[in-house]
Amino acid sequence: MHVRQAGSVVAPERLRFDFSHHGPIKGDQLAVIEAEVNAHIWENLPIATRQMAYKDAVAAGAMALFGEKYGDVVRVVDVPGVSLELCGGTHVGATGQIALFRFTHETGAAAGVRRIEALTGPTAYRYALEAQHRLAEASGLLKTQPEHLARRIEAMLEENKKLEKRVAELLKAGTGETGNVQRIGDLELHLSESSVDDRDQITAIMDGFRAKHKRAISVLFTTGERAGIHVAVTDDLVSKGVKAGEIANAIASTTGGKGGGRPHFASAGVGDVTKLGEARARTPEIVRDLAR
Repeated sequence: MHVRQAGSVVAPERLRFDFSHHGPIKGDQLAVIEAEVNAHIWENLPIATRQMAYKDAVAAGAMALFGEKYGDVVRVVDVPGVSLELCGGTHVGATGQIALFRFTHETGAAAGVRRIEALTGPTAYRYALEAQHRLAEASGLLKTQPEHLARRIEAMLEENKKLEKRVAELLKAGTGETGNVQRIGDLELHLSESSVDDRDQITAIMDGFRAKHKRAISVLFTTGERAGIHVAVTDDLVSKGVKAGEIANAIASTTGGKGGGRPHFASAGVGDVTKLGEARARTPEIVRDLAR
């Protein structure tokens, strides 16, 4: 067996145990070990200690630490049917006095050496209570019951993936990567379309567009639940009097809609969504008239 003890700390309500092993101990393996330890604790097995000749103790199967120096007479700690070890420390009289055992950490201590840490007794109980409190707190934040928390998180992660996909779509549209870029005089007009209609996302993408371009205007047509027309104007054009609100309102008016906003960014609602194609076709002309 390749597992050998490589160091330990034993305190009244906590322990640390280092041992040789080639890799991390998986969570399900730790759970099995923890369950077995607690099962022996709850059996309330008597613990016997006795002095024996070193060679007799080893012959009886007592575990001795590799590299440790022992005298001719050693102290043997015996948990019947569970363990037999050479140990000089003090111990409980029966396993039941430990009350509860709970792993807290499993990490690497050195090359080829793993370290486990655990709590026992009242400290382990308090640790469990704190974990339960954190679970209830997280469930409250996500407005679900603790037993449904994992499913709630899975649903949120899935929704987050969808949002990331939609943001990527807007980023592509907002940076003009759709290939629909027209030159009108000495400025660029970027035309794009997206099904995304989240206001915060659109605002963030338009801000990103303005930061990456000069002498440029972006017109984004959104076709989600609430069709809209969004216009971003770079600062150099704003300083020359070009206003995103006027452009957005003029484009929207071709559909019977209206809107407005600040000079650098504005949005407008669509009246008749069937006229969006016409509005897009007239956009270069509208921009040419209003951005001269």
